Amino acid sequence: MTLKEELDARRAQFLRTADAARIAAYQRGVDELVAANVAAHAIGRGDAAPDFTLPNARGGEVTLSKLVAKGPVVMAFYRGGWCPYCNLQLRAYQRALPEIRALGASLVAISPEAPDKSLSTAEENALEFEVLSDVKGEAGRAYRLFFDLSDELKALYAANGNDLAKVNGDGAWHLPMAATYVIGADGRVALAYVEAEYRNRLEPAEIVSALRGLAARPAG
Repeated sequence: MTLKEELDARRAQFLRTADAARIAAYQRGVDELVAANVAAHAIGRGDAAPDFTLPNARGGEVTLSKLVAKGPVVMAFYRGGWCPYCNLQLRAYQRALPEIRALGASLVAISPEAPDKSLSTAEENALEFEVLSDVKGEAGRAYRLFFDLSDELKALYAANGNDLAKVNGDGAWHLPMAATYVIGADGRVALAYVEAEYRNRLEPAEIVSALRGLAARPAG
């Protein structure tokens, strides 16, 4: 199955089992982001990728510019390990990791969750790439991906066991839009996928295609 097929199957299951009020509330949240055109203001293709240093799941630190100095970087912002769509994405990217690495690139995933939560996500999904915690929200804001949840969504998330004020490293009720970037060795964004609809994610095949395009560029 493609990642899209997996995501669509998960969404169909949700629509079959959830009550109408919950379905409508989640959709309102998506529609508000789309109407506000929030994704258009995020860092995009051709932009310089803002640098950052973030803690990983095992107590170390990862600096984007140091990764870029070694080769292209694939960077995925996800909502958290509590999000089933995020877990499907992370597992799909893990399956593509050998091909990504064969093209000289590294892969990192970033969420607002605290490091202990990121460690759980990495272990539960058997991830072999860096899972970083945007504990102060610096990366999410630098890439202009964060949005604040409405009071309606806060109540729904909390009732569903996802109190983001406790889960997120900075204690804030915000999330990043689903976003995946491919950053070239020049530090600029070669591919940008930013999506207000959190149930859509970039296919691994498109990441690999972008990396091949970078590899085919003439040196200098």
